[in-house]
Amino acid sequence: MRNDEGLIIGRNAVSEALKSGREIDTLLVAKGERDKVASRLIAACRDRGVVVKEVDSRKLDSISAGANHQGVCAYAAVHGYSSIEDMLALAEEKGEKPFIIVCDEIEDPHNLGAIIRTADACGAHGVIIPKRRGVTLTYAVGKVSAGALEYVPVARVANLAATLDDLKEKGFWVYGADMDGTPWNEQDYSGAVALVIGSEGKGISRLVKEKCDFIVSLPMKGHINSLNASVAAGILMYEVVRSR
Repeated sequence: MRNDEGLIIGRNAVSEALKSGREIDTLLVAKGERDKVASRLIAACRDRGVVVKEVDSRKLDSISAGANHQGVCAYAAVHGYSSIEDMLALAEEKGEKPFIIVCDEIEDPHNLGAIIRTADACGAHGVIIPKRRGVTLTYAVGKVSAGALEYVPVARVANLAATLDDLKEKGFWVYGADMDGTPWNEQDYSGAVALVIGSEGKGISRLVKEKCDFIVSLPMKGHINSLNASVAAGILMYEVVRSR
């Protein structure tokens, strides 16, 4: 059984989705489910790099709305993932310096969807998200992106800090959006840019922040000391466009 938000309910449905090549984001397994069928599903998902989470069976009862989940549910990606190499190839094809958005543990699907939509509008070459501790390409993300997912490559990586090291070896400059940095409009964005946007509550994580070459900040004139993640991302993305 599947619902319109990409939730696949039950062992047979999950098994068939895997056989069909459907992109699976996360497998949820009730704690204690370790019979042969469940073990095969877990192994198959791990072989494909799918995140596997053990959860209380009551969580599965809740999200499946009374359907017989048999101790197993999965979230399917609304769109297939790309690779960073795809993004670099896209930039080269356009004759442009690469411009990539890195989302550090963004949790709100509306924020990620809006970031992807703006990335398309400003001509960014891709978006990178972590495999864990962040929202993935859910139905809600796809809906908010308003079709931009068809045009913006999204890569999912196991380790953001290590990925930033790899990008720097490829000639990227890494810019982190955070407080107490250089004013956003006083930076040079003419080279290969990786723009890091932190999570809604904590901002950029310590390890990722240490990898940033520059910290850029937006002016805050009001009583609130931070902007919505997707709003901040949009302003900074268009500053990259303007400066180029």
